[in-house]
Amino acid sequence: MSILNIKTYPARVLKEKAEAVKSIDGRLQQLIANMVETMYNASGVGLAAPQVGVSRRLIVVDTAYREHGSSNGLVVIINPEIVYQEGQDSGIEGCLSLPRFTVAMDRYARVYVRGIDADGNPVEIESTGLFSRALQHEIDHLNGVLLIDRLSPVQKQNFSSSFLKLNQ
Repeated sequence: MSILNIKTYPARVLKEKAEAVKSIDGRLQQLIANMVETMYNASGVGLAAPQVGVSRRLIVVDTAYREHGSSNGLVVIINPEIVYQEGQDSGIEGCLSLPRFTVAMDRYARVYVRGIDADGNPVEIESTGLFSRALQHEIDHLNGVLLIDRLSPVQKQNFSSSFLKLNQ
């Protein structure tokens, strides 16, 4: 396994809609393993393939690792899609592709996600809390949507100057 380079804003791949995964092969399995190692190494709770420069619809999420120090909560979803959402939840979010930047963000409180696991089996996941927030955040990456795209106009103005200062 290898730790991959995490693409940071304004890398072009982060703004592109990722392509569907058509087959699960050894290369994809290796990408999954590398993404998981990269996510844990960066102390993240999720990572989308575009964040490591691969424009494919693949995410890895493990909120249990952050909350409990255990990697038993690892979820890998290929071609994920949100099929239902409800409620609203506010919380602080950060992003591995926007180093040192956090912001209060509204998300759906509960989402149902459908996709395929690493073995090619269909999965349907109901999520709430941090897990729901992480799934929505990573699926946004697959659609070329960054955290900053969801900011209010005032927040966007503040982002430009503060992000440049934080990352000099």
